Formats: sequence, structure tokens, C-alpha cells
Amino acid sequence: MRVAMHQPHYLPWLGLIDKIDRSDLFVVLDHVQYERKGWQNRNYVASKNGPVLLTVPVIQRGRHERIMDKEIDSSHPWREKHRRSLAEHCYRNAPFWDDYGERVLSVYERDWTHLADLAWATTSLVLDAFGIDTPVVRASELGEFPGQKSELLAQLSAKVGAGTMLSGDGARDYVDQEIFQRYGVAVEWQGFRHPEYPQHSRRGAEFLPRMAALDLLLNVGPDGIGVLREARSG
Repeated sequence: MRVAMHQPHYLPWLGLIDKIDRSDLFVVLDHVQYERKGWQNRNYVASKNGPVLLTVPVIQRGRHERIMDKEIDSSHPWREKHRRSLAEHCYRNAPFWDDYGERVLSVYERDWTHLADLAWATTSLVLDAFGIDTPVVRASELGEFPGQKSELLAQLSAKVGAGTMLSGDGARDYVDQEIFQRYGVAVEWQGFRHPEYPQHSRRGAEFLPRMAALDLLLNVGPDGIGVLREARSG
């Protein structure tokens, strides 16, 4: 069995969607430390003028808060700002806005308290639309694990009975494969290739990569999963 793991990300990019699609089980690393100024609470969407960064404000209580405990700062009108950016400025005329717009906007009708729940809602929306049905479990539901970094990932892999862990290429510098070997787990590298596709708001302009996966869905529709898979062998 191949397992993949990653922290929950708000409006995740295609690399994360690809990783989930390629795994037999996906573990949401919600019990690890929240990364300040990272991508767990923000991402870009595409507009005719370039990338637009959408950030969810969070409450800062300490340096060692876990993602699962991270609360959203609702004193800021972020939901209305994000809703308007998506519905009015970026994707109003996208080919598949009529198909998925209502579903997207429903995310912003709920008064979220925890970032992890919101992040997963934006992820599962894309997974469902693309027909990706990989089983998902939160690490916080699997028990306590004393390890750190590679030791932790290897322990989680062994806990769920995986023989292989699929890892993003950005982790090559810190994943210790010898530790995984001790747990009987092999490491496979994702080798993600970003697809190019028509971006309605960018007609005649340079393609913007690394946008939120929502960009592929709203521009290409459910067939976007085929675009993503085809890029792997490109």
C-alpha cells in the first residue's frame, strides 16, 4: 500500500491533489506544528492582472501551536474578501463557474473556527469534483507518535500498514530513507510535473503555474483530472 502525507492547506495547489490521487491512503498531518508564513492558510488564484493571494487570518497564541488547534481570526472580514475575489474578480466568466461556483461559495457561508477544518473543506471540494476517492485519515486520529521528521513519517506509515510512502520532491533534503527502511517502508518520489491548461482570465498572457487547484477545476472542469494525470508521463 502506498501512503502519502501532508499538512492541510487552504485552497491547495495541484501538487497536493496529485499526491492524494496517486496514493492508496492519504494522512492529513494535522497534529504537527503550524508553520508561520507558510502555505497552510493561503494560496494564489489567477486573475487577468496576475496572481491574487488569498490569506485566512489566524490567531497567534504561541510558536508551538499544532495545526489542528489553530483558530481563525474572525475579527477580519476575510470570507467576504475571498468570496468576492473568486466570484467577481477571478472566475465569474470561467467556463465551469456555473457548474461549481455555488459549491465554491458555500464554503464561505459557514462561520469556520479552525483552520484545519476549512483547509480540508477546500481540498475535499476539488477531490470530489475530480472524482478522487482516496481514503483519508487525520494523523491526530491515529494516536500519539514520539518521533520527529523522518521518524514520525515512518512511524505513521508503519501504523497504517503502508509499504511505500509517496513524498514530494521538496522533501529530498530531509527525508532519511534509512529510518524508513528500519520500519520496512520504502520512499517513492512524486516527481510532480505541473500541467498547462487554458486559463480564461489569461487569454494572450503568460500561463500562471502553481495556482490553487480550483483554477484547473473552474477552467477545465471534471476533465481536469485527466490533464493532471497526463502531465505525469509528459
